Amino acid sequence: MSTPVVTAKEVADISRERGFLAKQLYVVFTTPTNGMGPVMANLKSHLDYQESLEKNGTMFAAGPHWTDDEQHWDGEGMVVVRASSMAEAEAIAAADPMHKSGARSYRVRPWLVNEGTLTVKLDFATGRFALD
Repeated sequence: MSTPVVTAKEVADISRERGFLAKQLYVVFTTPTNGMGPVMANLKSHLDYQESLEKNGTMFAAGPHWTDDEQHWDGEGMVVVRASSMAEAEAIAAADPMHKSGARSYRVRPWLVNEGTLTVKLDFATGRFALD
């Protein structure tokens, strides 16, 4: 007996009916192709690109994945972007200098954000803020 297929639209509709966020985003999983040397050689241009995505509103979140013992970075990372389609998300990932150089490969996955919280603490006197 096979499991019935549930479409993305059905899941999104159920989410909206429950009042969930149902925000379509795209996650780019990125992995070194030939060790850390090429990753470090392309890090500045990669971070410049990431900052441009943040400034123009494309970037939702990004950062490195630590090793499972939380002690090291082996070059893996994750980037979450706002895009109108999988094709647009793929183009955003492909344009990253880290990927263009071949230092890292990537995989893009669609992600429907439904649940979660974000807390912002803003101190009026200092203008400092913290995210939790």
